[in-house]
Amino acid sequence: MQVAVWDTYVNKKDGTVMHFDIIAPKEITSADVIYGYGKDYLKGKGQENQELSSKECSFCHIETLLPQWETEINEKGYTIIEMENCNV
Repeated sequence: MQVAVWDTYVNKKDGTVMHFDIIAPKEITSADVIYGYGKDYLKGKGQENQELSSKECSFCHIETLLPQWETEINEKGYTIIEMENCNV
């Protein structure tokens, strides 16, 4: 299975920038669906209502699915790779 990686930078409520990748099946080409995944993740991090659009999130590349991503993608449709400043 191939997945799409969407590179995402969001301004946090404290003014710092959090960086994470949204990983979803490559067949999902709707940016609005991907932004919805990102907003769901942000809500879980206490960062709801932060701006997330094409300015913050863009398609990066296609990659082969890694085993550690599969369960979460099957359950939620996506998984997140936290890169920088993702912990509260």
